[in-house]
Amino acid sequence: MPSPITLTSDGEVARLEWSGEVSTDELRREVAEALVEHTRVEAWVGSSDGTGQRAATWAGMHREGVRRGLGADGEPDDLIVYARLVTDAPVNEPGGFRSLLNSFLPRKRAISQMLIRDADGRVLLCQLTYKRDWDLPGGVVEVGESPRVAVQREVEEELGLEVEPAGLLLTDWLPPWGGWDDAVCLVFDGGTLSADVLDDVVKQEREIRDVRFCTLEEVDELAADFTARRVRAAVGGTQPYTESGR
Repeated sequence: MPSPITLTSDGEVARLEWSGEVSTDELRREVAEALVEHTRVEAWVGSSDGTGQRAATWAGMHREGVRRGLGADGEPDDLIVYARLVTDAPVNEPGGFRSLLNSFLPRKRAISQMLIRDADGRVLLCQLTYKRDWDLPGGVVEVGESPRVAVQREVEEELGLEVEPAGLLLTDWLPPWGGWDDAVCLVFDGGTLSADVLDDVVKQEREIRDVRFCTLEEVDELAADFTARRVRAAVGGTQPYTESGR
């Protein structure tokens, strides 16, 4: 019986296509054969084709990304890109299997912030150039970077201050909002600094418009409501985990 899978090639890259359902065994055979003469084999699977996605995964193809709005026959569907390289480790080896799982398991964005207070208990806030609300200093954790290293780096880059972060004060989950996926925000203790430290601040002009110490009442006025809740939870120190500051 002929295979329902068709192959097109540009010499180095093979692309597999099929209509209807395809089995993992059929696809695994086609992938192995294609990699004899190609360095890469890929398949674009519709986001609504759960069977095809499972078959591509268990045939050893890594999930690489999404081609948005490019469904078959002009339908407004997303196509998920799966691919396998001739250099990928065999799936039956531990490293190859972990790499395959890593390609499709959920990934969550992490944000690290620092809570710095002065002797009067006021909180250091930054006025950012790219949004109206004030926020704690910090930023997104880079791939492969520890959250603790990330917040120390961000404070130095944004404010020119070398502050050694102490313990973790709060883990705050942020639900999807305004085009952002959900994220985890980690608030580290930056300790107590003299209010005169503002004289040493060197603002990164691309991101920081202003910086100052604020009372909690001023935090409520200047920050977004979920940020103000997060700050109060971190200052309170009695709740190690919140969701949107609650």
